[in-house]
Amino acid sequence: MKNKHYSLFIICYLLFVISAFPMDWPVEHDYITGNFGWNNEGMPHLGISFESTDSIRASSDGEPLFRRREGDRASRLPSPLGSWTALEHNGIIGIYSRYDDSSAPELPQIIERGMIIGESGVSGWSSQNGMYFQLFDRRDRRWINPSMIITTEDTRAPLIISVRLRNQAGDIIDPSQAGNISQGPYTVIVNANDTMLSPNDPPLAPFRIICILNGREAGVLGFENYFARDGSLMVNRNGLIPVRQVFAPAPAFEAADIWLSRGQTTLEIIVLDEAENSRNIVFRFMVE
Repeated sequence: MKNKHYSLFIICYLLFVISAFPMDWPVEHDYITGNFGWNNEGMPHLGISFESTDSIRASSDGEPLFRRREGDRASRLPSPLGSWTALEHNGIIGIYSRYDDSSAPELPQIIERGMIIGESGVSGWSSQNGMYFQLFDRRDRRWINPSMIITTEDTRAPLIISVRLRNQAGDIIDPSQAGNISQGPYTVIVNANDTMLSPNDPPLAPFRIICILNGREAGVLGFENYFARDGSLMVNRNGLIPVRQVFAPAPAFEAADIWLSRGQTTLEIIVLDEAENSRNIVFRFMVE
């Protein structure tokens, strides 16, 4: 029942956001190389990286807040975002970065949807022609998954690569191979990814990981938002916890903390993407 309530909340939230803040992708012919929540060596990707040769366009109407050009050294430090522009879109800040601004036009005080900001290119900490797009809600101090607001064509179910259990001693157990498992607390570590259209696409992060223990929901790891709280980045996993805890076992995710009691046990892992394509795997083992 809890999972149903969670899903209903997400659907209502999506309907509200889409109706209140209609947006487009900043590039028309996009090839996503890294999406929101992708495990980048123990830290989450906070936006979506595109490989593209298109012009970078404003995703929605808005106002310019800041622009930094690649050669700007006012801070005396190079920017990992390279050339970037921040636009205010109805309370949400769109950050368009790592593009080529050599021919970027001057921006008016009012930005219209589809207006050219720059050209796809290479700047900042990027090695491929394209750009990096992020959305930040400064009122709630959270990074938003752009795929919650802008529709994405996704026809392939996620892939579950592995599921492991880690006990308090740090021992890693494969539930598919274990005959008997000792009772006690465990962390469920899930290595899963998603490709949007073809098996040749780069592996992307899933949208949600659900752990079901003996028919009851034991944990939900969501990739909808990352929250800035007291100088730390937090992710929602049955409440807010530090992202470093969840993303530490790169490229996998710490999806849930569970308690295994004695007896026959069933553990089901469900992985979903933004389009609600899903894949699951079920393990049955004895806890002694």
